[in-house]
Parts: sequence; structure tokens; C-alpha cells
Amino acid sequence: MRLARLAGTAIVVSLVLSSLPARADGRQELVACHVIIDRAAQTRNAGAASSRQEDAELQRCRQIVRDWTLRDSRMSVDEQGRPLR
Repeated sequence: MRLARLAGTAIVVSLVLSSLPARADGRQELVACHVIIDRAAQTRNAGAASSRQEDAELQRCRQIVRDWTLRDSRMSVDEQGRPLR
């Protein structure tokens, strides 16, 4: 009985995990964050108010862009392996 319950739980967990949306590739996430930051700047210039959720998303995106900028500054080659200098 205990083994059947454990097996059932494992199946449910695997189904839940497989149904979760896949995370975007790092560069896709970076591009999406650039879009979010640009839109926020446009709405700020238009005088529109933003919600707390939008502010949290904007902070997260700014951190992602910051991390990528630091990462790229430490790299000596580009995505194809060619030297940057």
C-alpha cells in the first residue's frame, strides 16, 4: 500500500513538472527584458502609473540585464568562439 502511494505521488509530481512552462533560453530572456525595460521607459514618459507587479518585473529584468552585461564584459570570445579583440 505504501509503495503504491509513493508511486502515485511520483507520477503526479512528474506530470506537474512536465506541464510547467519551459524557461526561456538566457538570451531570449535577455531580449524579452530589454523589451520590458523599453516599454516601461515609454509608459513612464507618457505619465502612466505602474503596478507593484510591473515594478517587480522591471527590477528582475534590470538585474538580468546587469548580470548579462557583467558576464559579457568578462568574456574574451563571442558566441561563435571568435576573439573579441
